[in-house]
Amino acid sequence: MSQRPKPLIRRSDDIEYEDVGAADGMSKGVLIDESRGAPNFAIRRFELDPGASVPEHTNEVEHEQYVLSGEYVVGIDDEEYTVSEGDSLLIPAGVVHWYRNEGDEPGAFICAVPNGDDEIELVEEGPKS
Repeated sequence: MSQRPKPLIRRSDDIEYEDVGAADGMSKGVLIDESRGAPNFAIRRFELDPGASVPEHTNEVEHEQYVLSGEYVVGIDDEEYTVSEGDSLLIPAGVVHWYRNEGDEPGAFICAVPNGDDEIELVEEGPKS
């Protein structure tokens, strides 16, 4: 019988942000994940600076995202979507996607993924201009 996870509260001041390697102007903070006792999902908060872009890539796992602030463009498969505060996205596993912030304000979003390994593969070309 597995043990029930313990409740967890993490304050915003406790979250450490780091630059995302392949992305110019994106940072990530892991809010809750397996290392903090979450048995199934990880939630992370991303910030996309004005002028920042994230190259085309795929992930082995699905992503559910919720836009907290700002406005930016997300490419998913062959479509481009402008998203802003309150919008939600599903990016299926294995689908090519990218981000571009053309505005003057940073964009921020929450991203939930299943726990476990997630291989990220960059696609040869960068985001569409």
